[in-house]
Amino acid sequence: MQKLNELTDDYSLTRVPKEKRTSFWSVFFVRIGALTALSQLILGAALGYGMSFWDAFWATMLGSVILEVVSIFIGIAGAREGLSTSLLTRWTGFGKYGSAIVGAVLAVSCIGWFGIQNTVFAQGIYRSLHGAISLPIIMAITGLAVTVLVIYGFKWLSWTAYITVPAFLIVVGYGIYQVLSHYSIDSLVSGTHPGPALSLGAAATMVAGGFMAGAVITPDYTRFCKNGKHVFWMSVISIFLGELGVNMIGVLMAHAIRSNDVVTILLDTSGWLGAAIVILATVKINDSNLYSSSLGFNSLIESIFKVRINRGVMTLIVGVLGTILSMVGILDKFQGFLILLGVWIPPIGAILVVDYFILKTSRPLLDLTRQKGALPDQIESINYIALLAWVAGFLAGYYIQFGIPSVNALIGSGVVYYAGMKIKKYFEVRNGKMDHVTNYDVH
Repeated sequence: MQKLNELTDDYSLTRVPKEKRTSFWSVFFVRIGALTALSQLILGAALGYGMSFWDAFWATMLGSVILEVVSIFIGIAGAREGLSTSLLTRWTGFGKYGSAIVGAVLAVSCIGWFGIQNTVFAQGIYRSLHGAISLPIIMAITGLAVTVLVIYGFKWLSWTAYITVPAFLIVVGYGIYQVLSHYSIDSLVSGTHPGPALSLGAAATMVAGGFMAGAVITPDYTRFCKNGKHVFWMSVISIFLGELGVNMIGVLMAHAIRSNDVVTILLDTSGWLGAAIVILATVKINDSNLYSSSLGFNSLIESIFKVRINRGVMTLIVGVLGTILSMVGILDKFQGFLILLGVWIPPIGAILVVDYFILKTSRPLLDLTRQKGALPDQIESINYIALLAWVAGFLAGYYIQFGIPSVNALIGSGVVYYAGMKIKKYFEVRNGKMDHVTNYDVH
């Protein structure tokens, strides 16, 4: 029973011990599973509909580099400390109750997308079965099936990814071949885009913004990495293969069929293979959604109510909730809200990086306790400067009309947080308070 409890809890509120870290490939396959998806193909088609092949290539490169920088820095912090994003933010600027807000934003965002993806998953099967089984029943089956996988933690996620990622690439590759086999690749590369022109800035924004939330929750997975080199290569290979590879295929397809609705055509021309594409694509992205959501809710409840719930139990609760919401169709009405919520996520990454790598406010505490495999006993209750920087980043990303919104959010929050903490330290030193933390709570 104790072994089962450890397996399902998956170190949700503790450091991942060094001896429990996994291989490079385990983390890599989980990560690339979130990037080699139908959503990436749709993004690539949107770029190809409004851009030439090479313009889309450079837009994807620009957006991918931004994602790389964020993923690598945040991922290294997660690997070094063995902590998820929600837990790491307690000692990287936000404090105990600030991190609870972070956990809530990440958890609600991920469980919302879990429900929406579950709807897509069920509709694909319903379509293949020609309505033989009612859609709500299929939604219940698909939602609960993914929930069972995620209950057993990262190990099951990695084994699922070992199967679904190669299978997805094979079946989607065959479907793409069917669509593109009648066209000359040279003519598609050199051809003009079929739709209204899309600017380089707007396209790079779509690429970077499309996975920025995924970049911020990188520690949820890299906490199982053995070292920073694994984080670096996992991020570089998965992002460039996922973003660049899948995006450019989407561009070619848009140029070939002269439309941005490439997924519908791909599924319609693939028969049962199309159903397999939907199933494989959704399983490997939805297990990640549910996994990060369970970690976020666990951190939230432990911070506010001082109650520790096994992560497996939390997964079951939120998985059932997300499944029910998808069955009754509520989540479809909240998609706009979830997109808006996504604008709040990039500043979290900027504050985390500035605090951990530049200001190093809690690094001595983290370094000391890391040697013992424990968490610091001291934790700031809340850091209002981090919350102010978070709001500033959101406003910068939402209202500044030039550049890349997610990058504006990152820079805005990072600058405000750095300046605010420097001003705070100046007055603390002036008033004789040398310790940067002024309001400790016992963890």
